Amino acid sequence: MIAVLAACGAAPVGPGFYRVERGDTLSGIARSNRTSVQNIARWNGLTNPDAIETGQVLRVAPPANSATAARGSERSAQASSGSTASRGTTALAPAPTATPASTIALVWPAQGTVTRRFDGANSKGIDIVNAAGTPVVAAAAGSVVYAGDGLRGYGNLIIIKHNSDYLTAYAHNRALVVKEGQTVAQGQKIAEMGDTDSDRVMLHFELRYQSRSIDPARSLPPR
Repeated sequence: MIAVLAACGAAPVGPGFYRVERGDTLSGIARSNRTSVQNIARWNGLTNPDAIETGQVLRVAPPANSATAARGSERSAQASSGSTASRGTTALAPAPTATPASTIALVWPAQGTVTRRFDGANSKGIDIVNAAGTPVVAAAAGSVVYAGDGLRGYGNLIIIKHNSDYLTAYAHNRALVVKEGQTVAQGQKIAEMGDTDSDRVMLHFELRYQSRSIDPARSLPPR
């Protein structure tokens, strides 16, 4: 279940940190952040540099007041100055997302006003605002793989797996009306809009393709 949560987009990490994505290697992360494998292993207490996992958060910049680590990072940056800049330069920069090889047709998960759209960095999905209790429905048929409040920043959250490629996430609900393991139909009510772990009543909706966030508006019908 932790892997599912990580894949579905945990809260953004802060500057100096990086969340491991599918296909990442420690050497690639080190190059992206202009440091060395040894530095990252030391800063994170890694005994086996090959044993990183998708969703794991790593420190990729020297801890404060660490002159030795800073010098090592600087030397590595000079050595890699000819390389192309990458997503690891800032923790919130989005990873390159390949064009999906498959498609999915969604329905709108809730009625309301879209107040925030996907940008791939600070916003991994869209925010839909309406009154508390507004029905939240499954955007596509699938199986509920998570229903709970264990992911910080998302409140009462539902994650639905639609097939081997696609997941959707529905956050900040007031109430959840489905359970883990339950199969749901497209358009079926799964929750009620709320403000758990949010400063306003809204639905935060995300679409994931092979664990990477993509713009759900591309798969939603026009309004």
